[in-house]
Amino acid sequence: MKLIEKHKQLIAWYQKKLGLSDYGLLWLVFFKGVFIALVLEKLIIH
Repeated sequence: MKLIEKHKQLIAWYQKKLGLSDYGLLWLVFFKGVFIALVLEKLIIH
């Protein structure tokens, strides 16, 4: 449970530092995932 609480605190800290709403944070994480998927695709296929 300590890991979950620490993770929640870290997310809240980043959200506050970047000045993002919950909705904005969701979009940021979505695009981060898309970017990582594209990079991994390039590394694996080429």
